[in-house]
Amino acid sequence: MSDTLTCAAELDASGLNCPLPLLKAKMALNGLGSGEVLKVIATDAGSQRDLRTFARLAGHALLRETAEDGVYTYWLRKA
Repeated sequence: MSDTLTCAAELDASGLNCPLPLLKAKMALNGLGSGEVLKVIATDAGSQRDLRTFARLAGHALLRETAEDGVYTYWLRKA
């Protein structure tokens, strides 16, 4: 997969603690059309579990996730 995914929107949830990154991501996805990609940046380690579970339960595709120096980045494609 290339390093550049085309994102329709980007959410910076840095500094927010669980469950705020998940709630803000859910709200941002609500504003996107089906198939569009949301990039989420978070600093809360709990966001890994939350966003993986949310994507699976809601039917969204977690295209990629990275963790580097305490910064977690996710690319979610809206169902």
